[in-house]
Amino acid sequence: MDQPEVPPLQTAFLMRLQVVLAPAQVVGLTPNGERRIYSAMGGRFAGPGLAGEVLPGTVDWWLRRPDESAMLDVRVTLRTADQALIYVTYRGLQRIPLSVRERLTRGEIVDPVDYYFRTTPVFETGDDRYAWLNDVVAVGVGELTGDGVAYMIYHVL
Repeated sequence: MDQPEVPPLQTAFLMRLQVVLAPAQVVGLTPNGERRIYSAMGGRFAGPGLAGEVLPGTVDWWLRRPDESAMLDVRVTLRTADQALIYVTYRGLQRIPLSVRERLTRGEIVDPVDYYFRTTPVFETGDDRYAWLNDVVAVGVGELTGDGVAYMIYHVL
């Protein structure tokens, strides 16, 4: 059976989102894995046509599974430079080899190509100026920074 040809996936840069995190609240080893809760102290975002700040109250419910992958469950509120609020939720996956985690624990800067860190942001706003974000499918490529995390977020066209 012939299948119609599907066009290749294309993306466009949407924004860089950088979040400064407070030290983790370590819940510890639970039946589901190692649980930590990270709260944002602030941050910034910028991209073509939008820029602003990450509001306090952002939370990441992080879970390292027994297979060593970590699952992310995040809620973020962004405020644009022109005062619009944008709610962002995303799930994600981190796969950081033990040798890389040890380097990070020692405070080393690690190239993001040495680990896998991806997210799937979903945007929600009631502000007409940014309503187009409500219909965006996005993928984020994460990076661990010295004081938190940063994501290069791409709109899937």
